[in-house]
Amino acid sequence: MEPQRILDLFLYATPTLITGLIAYYFFKEHTKNEDGRRRFLLKKDLQVNSMPLRLQAYERMVLFLERISPTKLLIRVTPTSSEKEQYESLLIQSIEQEFEHNLSQQIYISDKCWGIILAAKNATIQIIRKASLSEKTDTANKLREVILTEMMDRNSPSDAALSFIKSEVSDLW
Repeated sequence: MEPQRILDLFLYATPTLITGLIAYYFFKEHTKNEDGRRRFLLKKDLQVNSMPLRLQAYERMVLFLERISPTKLLIRVTPTSSEKEQYESLLIQSIEQEFEHNLSQQIYISDKCWGIILAAKNATIQIIRKASLSEKTDTANKLREVILTEMMDRNSPSDAALSFIKSEVSDLW
């Protein structure tokens, strides 16, 4: 009779074990779904709060690129003397100050975008230095003239960076 009793006990326990395993599985899946939902809601809230900061960073970088565009830079920063070396230094210093003022914006924009902005800044400085080394330039006003003439023939480095920023911001939507 002992084996029959064990069999009966097993038959009574089997539905309980199956029900317990199914309940455990559903509870585990429910907990996993709730965790995913909470993560989604948290990410959504963070995105709502961070989006204005990111857009503001892009706006500030657009303003930076506009301000260092050689044609606009030359209009805004006038020579203080007739020496081209002083004017070259003043222009580069102005670009560097603008850059340092916006340095913290890099945490809100992509690394690729930041690299393109950095390349535009460096290319603009190179344009100024190259024009200063030209034999045609002997005064600050002549330096301005050479830079403006060169910029008539091609787009400024800022233009390419601005195009990239516009495409990156349009991808945010």
